[in-house]
Amino acid sequence: MLRTIKNSVLALLLFFCIMSCDKNRVFDAYKALPDTWHKDTIVNFKINPPDTINPYNLFVNLRNTNAYKYNNLFLIVEMTFPHGKTIKDTLEYRMAEPSGKLLGTGTTDIKENKLWYKENVVFTEPGEYEVRIQHAMRESGKVSGVIDLEGITDVGFRVEKPNNN
Repeated sequence: MLRTIKNSVLALLLFFCIMSCDKNRVFDAYKALPDTWHKDTIVNFKINPPDTINPYNLFVNLRNTNAYKYNNLFLIVEMTFPHGKTIKDTLEYRMAEPSGKLLGTGTTDIKENKLWYKENVVFTEPGEYEVRIQHAMRESGKVSGVIDLEGITDVGFRVEKPNNN
């Protein structure tokens, strides 16, 4: 029992050390998906940027398993500003090499992908921003979209300070 408590405390300390080393992070959150990502399921994030002066880089983060069977991923990302303005983008990301090997980091069957959304964004309006992310996958040669996308386990959104190296 004492050994289990020691291991838990060590794991917790390691987690906090890793998280505190991420000096560029302003906002970073994930939302878990059920077994599949339904085409009508929109993943929402609410963000309160720290200022209206400095630029930030924005990312969509994904975790996927080997059940993801496509080479690319299409997403619709919509950002609503505090005063109601909305911008909507349809984005395409490469998720696998031509051989079919999934891209991303991770040594297990779960891969993490940090996908660029926008660079050097200044949040000019003070207040809460809302980001909505939805998949827009289609199978090659088919008009109707993929109803239930398999293999995506978590969707995240990240805001970070630009790297000034």
